[in-house]
Amino acid sequence: MDQSTGQMIQLISTTVIIVVAFYFLLIRPQSKQKKEEEQMRKNLEIGDEIVTIGGIVGRVVNINDDTDTMVIETGADRTKIKLKKWALSSVNNEKSTAKNSEEKKK
Repeated sequence: MDQSTGQMIQLISTTVIIVVAFYFLLIRPQSKQKKEEEQMRKNLEIGDEIVTIGGIVGRVVNINDDTDTMVIETGADRTKIKLKKWALSSVNNEKSTAKNSEEKKK
């Protein structure tokens, strides 16, 4: 094997290692997070307390799956805001929180 063939093999193996590293460090975690966010949006229920990507905190009062929207009410004056589901950042589901606290008591 001459020197140019050895350099070519080293270049190809380095490139493959870099591509594999990018996949496991960047692409795979991002796709996993995207699946978790989609699951969170699918499991959204009326009565869940949510936080939007803009920082608005409210309680879900209506969900329309046809238009992929939801209506939340915020604050003490119960102002209603219509939002797209993609604007959802996190969910504080009272039902799952209650189940977790009951399980901790046992």
